[in-house]
Amino acid sequence: MKTSWKTNKGKWEKNIGAWESENTPDADSAKRPTPQQRNTFSTELVPEKAILVAVCAGNTTMERAEECLAELAFLLETAGGVSVKQVIQRLERPDTRTYIGSGKLEEVKEYKNALDADFLVFDDELTPAQLRNLEREFQCRILDRTTLILDIFAKRARTSIAKTQVELAQLQYMLPRLTRLWTHLERQRGGIGMRGPGETQIETDRRLITEKIALLKERLTAIDKQKTLQRKNRESLVRVALVGYTNVGKSTLMNLLSKSDVFAENKLFATLDTTVRKVVIDNLPFLLTDTVGFIRKLPHGLVESFKSTLDEVSEADLLLHVVDISHRDYEQQIDSVEKTLAEIGAADKPVIMVFNKIDAYTFIEKEADDLTPLTKANWPLEMLQESWMARMGTGKTIFISAAGRQNIDALRAMLYDEVRRIHAIRYPYNNFLY
Repeated sequence: MKTSWKTNKGKWEKNIGAWESENTPDADSAKRPTPQQRNTFSTELVPEKAILVAVCAGNTTMERAEECLAELAFLLETAGGVSVKQVIQRLERPDTRTYIGSGKLEEVKEYKNALDADFLVFDDELTPAQLRNLEREFQCRILDRTTLILDIFAKRARTSIAKTQVELAQLQYMLPRLTRLWTHLERQRGGIGMRGPGETQIETDRRLITEKIALLKERLTAIDKQKTLQRKNRESLVRVALVGYTNVGKSTLMNLLSKSDVFAENKLFATLDTTVRKVVIDNLPFLLTDTVGFIRKLPHGLVESFKSTLDEVSEADLLLHVVDISHRDYEQQIDSVEKTLAEIGAADKPVIMVFNKIDAYTFIEKEADDLTPLTKANWPLEMLQESWMARMGTGKTIFISAAGRQNIDALRAMLYDEVRRIHAIRYPYNNFLY
C-alpha cells in the first residue's frame, strides 16, 4: 500500500512537535534538581532549637528573672543554639521533683510539641533527681545553666591546660548524675571463682570517672607548680590583672594597652586561656594579664578547676575591674565579680574601676514638668561619673570606650601613677625607672 508524501510529512511534523514539547523545559522542570544536584548534601549547620525555663523564686523580681533569662539566651547563642520560647514561673521555691509546677510542666510540653524544640535549658543547676524526672517527662535532652557553660568552655578551650581544666569540671559535674542505663548487666564476667554480685555497669562508670578525676587533678597539680614557677620569674615587675564580667571588653582593652592581638569577640567567654603581655608606659614597664570572664551563678567546680588560671588574679598587685556601663544590670555584674574575687582570695587587692563602653550608654531624659522621682535610668553619664568617683575616689574610677579609644590617655596616666606607687613600695631604692 502506497503512502503519499504529504501523509509522511504530517507524521514527521507531529513526531517532531511531540519531541520538542517533551524536551522543552517548563517552569516546573526548571525547578526540578539535576542528577548532580540530587547527589550533593548541604554542610550548613542548622542551629538547634531550645526552650528556656526559669523560676522567679523568693525575693527575686520578675525584671531580674527576665535579665537572667536574656543572659541564658546569649549563652545559648554562644553555644550555637537558638531560643524559640522563654518561660518564667513565679514560685516560692523551685519544685524539688521537676523544678517547675505541674501546670507549667504541661504548658512547656505543649510549647515543645508546637515549636518542635530539640531540647530544654533551665536557668539554675538541676539536681540529679530533677534532671532524671524532667528527661522522663519531656523525652528529650535537658540542660541546665552549668551544663551550657561547661559546653561553651569545652568549645572555647584551645590549650592543653584549658582543655584539662574543662574536662575535670565536666567529670566532676557528671559523676553524681550517672543514670542507671546498664542495670541489665549484672556481672562483667562469669566462670569458676567469679560468682557473686559482681560489678554493675554504673559502678564501673563511676569507678572509671573517679580514676580519671584523680589523674586530671594530679596533672593540674603539676601544671600549678609550673605556673607558680613562671610567676616567680616575673616577680621583678609589677603585675596588673584585667578582671570583670564576661563580654565587657577586657580583651579589647588588653589589645589597646599592650598593642597585641588577643582574640576578642562579642560573645560570652571568648577568652579562656590566660594571656600575659609586657606593657611600657613612658619608661615604666609592668605585666598586664587578661583572664577568663566571670558570670553570675558561676559553677563552683569551674572555680576549683581553673585555680591555676585564677591564681594570676589572686597574685596580682593591681586589678583593673572592667565594667560594661551600657548594660542595664551592670551593678549586679559588679556584685557577681566581687563575690568570685572573694572566693579566690583576691577581695583585698587594690582596684581601679574601669567603666567601659561609654559610647553605647543611653539614658531616659525626663521632661521639665515631670515631677516623679529620679531613677538611675534617668541619670546622664556625668551624674554616674560623679556618683562613682565620690564612692571610689577620683584616682580609682575612670570612664572609657576601648572600642572608640575614648579617654585612653587618662587611663594610661592613672595606671602609671598606681604602678609607680606599687613599684616604689616594693623596691624603695630602685628609682631609676621614673
